[in-house]
Amino acid sequence: MILYTVMPHEHIYPQAEQASSLELVSWNGIPLFAEREEHRYKVVRIISTDPSHYLNEQVTPGQFISF
Repeated sequence: MILYTVMPHEHIYPQAEQASSLELVSWNGIPLFAEREEHRYKVVRIISTDPSHYLNEQVTPGQFISF
């Protein structure tokens, strides 16, 4: 099987301890991998094909977002 994707191997086939910490969330239409910390999320990675999403300073990796 051939899998064509921009996703890293660790996200497609995560190990047990990594799978529990990351969540795929959508914030204002921007798909993100984020870690839950109390009542907010910490952005880990942007998962989008729209280049303008990467220019949004509110969702750069390391930023905290809330819903």
